[in-house]
Amino acid sequence: MAFVGGTETLGRAIDSPFPALVEQEIGEACLNFGQANASVDAFLQDPVVTGACRDALLTVVEVMGAHNVSNRFYTVHPRRNDRFVRASSVLRAIYPEVDFAEVCFTRHLLGQLHAASPDRFAIVREELQAAWSARMRSLLAAIGPRTLLLWLSPHLPSDVPWEERPDPLARDPLFVTRRMLDGLRPLVRGVVMVQPTRRLPGEATMGAAAHKEAAAALAASIRAALGIEAPPPPARA
Repeated sequence: MAFVGGTETLGRAIDSPFPALVEQEIGEACLNFGQANASVDAFLQDPVVTGACRDALLTVVEVMGAHNVSNRFYTVHPRRNDRFVRASSVLRAIYPEVDFAEVCFTRHLLGQLHAASPDRFAIVREELQAAWSARMRSLLAAIGPRTLLLWLSPHLPSDVPWEERPDPLARDPLFVTRRMLDGLRPLVRGVVMVQPTRRLPGEATMGAAAHKEAAAALAASIRAALGIEAPPPPARA
């Protein structure tokens, strides 16, 4: 099986990220293609990864944010997708007062744009959401329908307007709504929702407990998708 995703899938600081835990639980080899701060762009441009996913028994794709996707307004680094490369002439025309010279990261960029004009920012957000949806459809077409989407976040997907949410730029996967997620359901075997119950204060990524929760939810969905029976409970002494 193949696992595609960003920082959470990679699990750099975790002894056993959820792909490794799923491998132990299911008994099938699991390849972890997670990349730090990746978006769908990193994998869509990698024929080795898309080929491996297409040949896999099943692929799990973490739902990643829309802010690290190249679009009509700005370009991100092709591998390190959280890195801002350049602003387009269109974005410069919309935000003539913003100095892009010292912007290095996409979230920093979006914070600058939102602070300069929340009204104009809606145009940027809608572009990112449209680019994300198109790119996700392309990725899922490239790897085939034997795919599960994984939503791994303290927050469940919602269609509440972003402008009405508290701290709207801090909620990951950034800018992905329930409607956007539902639009992908016909292309996959299912969507696995994991809302971790425990997370240490100040943690930028999920801890070991969250990875165990994700692995348990995925194992159940993978068994259902592949028709694998769950192992019997251990016999009591």
